[in-house]
Amino acid sequence: MTSTLKKNLKIILPIALGVFLVWYSYNSTTPENRKEIIFYIKEADPFYVLLSVFLGILGHISRAVRWNYLLEPLGYKPRIINNILIILISYFANLGIPRTGEVLRATALTTYENVPFEKGFGTIVTERVIDVIMLLLIILITFLLQTDVIMDMLQERGFNLNGLLILAGSVIILFILFVALIKKSKNAFAQKIKTFVKGLLDGVFSIFKMKHKWLFIFHTLFIWGCYIGMLWIIKFTVPETISLTLSQLLVAFVAGAFAMATTNGGIGLYPIAVSSALTIFGISTVSGDAFGWIIWIAQTLMIVVFGAISFILLPLLNRIK
Repeated sequence: MTSTLKKNLKIILPIALGVFLVWYSYNSTTPENRKEIIFYIKEADPFYVLLSVFLGILGHISRAVRWNYLLEPLGYKPRIINNILIILISYFANLGIPRTGEVLRATALTTYENVPFEKGFGTIVTERVIDVIMLLLIILITFLLQTDVIMDMLQERGFNLNGLLILAGSVIILFILFVALIKKSKNAFAQKIKTFVKGLLDGVFSIFKMKHKWLFIFHTLFIWGCYIGMLWIIKFTVPETISLTLSQLLVAFVAGAFAMATTNGGIGLYPIAVSSALTIFGISTVSGDAFGWIIWIAQTLMIVVFGAISFILLPLLNRIK
């Protein structure tokens, strides 16, 4: 398989999967259910939808401020407005072609703030590592808060608890053996892995050496608080989901996060994943689907509208500065 074909497949397959899932979601509901879902979407209170979008924008602004805390030790301090616009453009780009946003973000920083590409991209990689750690932390908290519910669901769906524990133990043992093997190996591939992991760890631990480490940690918690808050606010748009607790919504949040990583911007899969998570707590498929589509439409429109505006504004603002 040629490298060009591989690149094309990486672009086409997630989009094709998303389109298929939209079709599947549509065809797996009855005409009556579709009418109900559309009714809920149309009747969603604009106040809560806009408040959710506002929280999302606050999260992006906070991310822009936090980015400077990573760039300052390298000797750079871009304008916050440029950071905000670049971040919004990068998210917009990721809707079309996955992971192009990160490259575009580093390129734009080089173009408008004269930050060398490799240094800018290094800070973005560090950001992504922090995001993964935060997601893992939220998954752990969610599991601890909803252990009984999650275990019951797994058993109902045919998963054996003892089997899962054996599988988890086996994975941990294999991981330890793999790490030990990589550490001792002089193989070129092993050296690349060690260099890569060292770079990631250096990036993470550099946070504790930076001048504004507590502000960096505050903004990290604030960003993820905004993401969870967006979901919390949308629950007030569908009558049946109003009574959901924070810990229950966290299950939907985690399901949605994995969906976002699977298809471009979670197209097709996000509403299905969120709805499936909510059915665990007795929410009907219709209400779950409506909730999932409302939050996905709000998030996607926010990225499309503000991303497109940022794409126009960024060169204009820097032309007249």
